[in-house]
Amino acid sequence: MPEKSVPSCYSWFLIPSPMISSISAWIWSESFWLPPNATWADFEHPPPGVEYPRVGQILCALPLAVCVLVLRLVFERLVAKPCARILQIQAGVSRQAQPNAVLERVYMSITVHKSPDTRQLDGLSKQLDWDVRKIQRWFRLRRNQDRPSALKKFCESMWRFTFYLGIFIYAIRYLWVSPWMWDTRQCWYNYPFQPLSPGQYNYYVAELAFYWSLMISQFTDIRRKDFFIMLVHHLATITLITFSYCNNMLRAGTLVMCVHDASDIFLEAAKLANYAKYQRLCDGLFVVFSISFFFTRLVIYPFWIVNSVLFESWEIIGPYQSWWLLNGLLLVLQALHVIWFYLIARIAIKAIFKGKVSKDDRSDIESSSDEEGVSNSRKSPGHTPKPKDSHNGSLNVNGETHDH
Repeated sequence: MPEKSVPSCYSWFLIPSPMISSISAWIWSESFWLPPNATWADFEHPPPGVEYPRVGQILCALPLAVCVLVLRLVFERLVAKPCARILQIQAGVSRQAQPNAVLERVYMSITVHKSPDTRQLDGLSKQLDWDVRKIQRWFRLRRNQDRPSALKKFCESMWRFTFYLGIFIYAIRYLWVSPWMWDTRQCWYNYPFQPLSPGQYNYYVAELAFYWSLMISQFTDIRRKDFFIMLVHHLATITLITFSYCNNMLRAGTLVMCVHDASDIFLEAAKLANYAKYQRLCDGLFVVFSISFFFTRLVIYPFWIVNSVLFESWEIIGPYQSWWLLNGLLLVLQALHVIWFYLIARIAIKAIFKGKVSKDDRSDIESSSDEEGVSNSRKSPGHTPKPKDSHNGSLNVNGETHDH
């Protein structure tokens, strides 16, 4: 067996120090990343006409993520906003709170709910000589100013809908002619010495750049209650995509990404219908999303993909250290799918039997505004308004859910 070495694609940041070298050798240990029959040297010298994946190849996803952000801004301005105007979705202007430096300073210092507690209210009342109710009213108006309009939310969802639809079509066209699409055992024959195809590379780089852009834009997009959960989710997704690229599990990785993108299309479409106030269309699309989520993530994912990664790979190549980690992450992901589907099913059942989809409870902004909630609808002939349900469902699945 050749002498163990660190992948040369990382040599550009290795400092010539014994300590740094030992740390790098530990991080890129062949016994962890690769099966017993493989070394990093094997990937450095592939047969003529064959190319193996190297992590250095997907470093371009970082600058591409910036390009994706720029493309999104152009798309929202030139495509999404004109579509919103056609659908008569307005930005809306909320009533402005009276300028007050003291209250503004307190407002900016509060990180959760943007509402002062009783002690703060009493202190501000004495300091400003204002009635407590007047201070509460000021904070309510100030919170309203930060609420994103239906136009902003429409543009955000339309961008995600367009990406998910485009990348899913690309994935299906590529996977349709791939043998592992129909026989998952093909994912493990001759592993890890499976050549990298242009289709695999393009798919991986596009997905990785998109999720890097989501993680960056999360700090400027609509702030939701699950901000930190989604931040961890995006980091986990990026880690999984990079991880599967490192040890050449591209075939199984493409299947996982494709399955997850499928249902996200209908979720974003349902949001678009909601912001356009087409309630019946929103309800129908959400039911379709629920059904597609069930089949893709509770049937196809566990019984087709996880079964292959867990059992077929064990039979063909046997387990090794990173194999255990990958399967552990995939099983954790499956547990999240079960939890998410329970929450989705509650909302879908309400849509079927009560005629409306409950609004997303992840957002302080969305859950505090009935005007922009999902319960709004464009009245159609014969439509009878329904009383507001006192219990709103909670949808903790974002399109991105994207939890590859």
